[in-house]
Amino acid sequence: MAGLFDGKNVWVTGAGKGIGYATALAFHQQGATVTGLDLTFDGAYPFATERVDIADAGQVAAVCATLTARSRLDVLVNAAGILRMGATDELSQADWQQTFAVNVGGAFNVYQHVMPLFRAQQSGAIVTVASDAAHTPRMGMSAYGASKAALKSLTLTVGLELAPFGVRVNLVSPGSTDTDMQRTLWVTEDAEQRRIAGFAEQFKLGIPLGKIAKPYEIANTILFLASDQASHITLQDIVIDGGSTLGA
Repeated sequence: MAGLFDGKNVWVTGAGKGIGYATALAFHQQGATVTGLDLTFDGAYPFATERVDIADAGQVAAVCATLTARSRLDVLVNAAGILRMGATDELSQADWQQTFAVNVGGAFNVYQHVMPLFRAQQSGAIVTVASDAAHTPRMGMSAYGASKAALKSLTLTVGLELAPFGVRVNLVSPGSTDTDMQRTLWVTEDAEQRRIAGFAEQFKLGIPLGKIAKPYEIANTILFLASDQASHITLQDIVIDGGSTLGA
């Protein structure tokens, strides 16, 4: 897919690390002009970066105004997200509210500013990163799973509203992926292999493909959905979990 996005302008939220970084890098390598948005960036990046708290509507409005004054927007990828663990009745109000503020509210804030742009130009693509936790409940992940399920519903509604204007909107729902977020869940030396085999007390299921996903594997699907190769695909949620949810 060399040069697949030559001349295209792409924004990626959550581009500081993890799936967001891998996605921004992949678009950059395919010729796109990429701007990564995140709360923090550590070190040098091969694409442009903008620091923004995605949960702050005012900050999002300001950075969107700055970026749209420079150039058009062809592809938006929403990859920003946080994980707060805890049993439902033990989770703090702050963790619950912050999870929704970032995972759902952040996407909402961006959608409000880019939807008029996409309508006006009658083209573009959005790919939003949800989670297989929105498909299969996980013990101790009520805030994360619920926020990703809400994000899915929000995104599909945006896709329905933009479809008459030729704008495609899809989701990817990764399973366990080798990121900093995932590694916070691995508290023993054999945690990765135990996740692959399955945690009966939490997940019930393991990973049939027998491996944890790499961020680039998620990025590859995002690039496909954003490309002209997926020109008739919209309102879809592609689960990328090695078969963990058994197609649920």
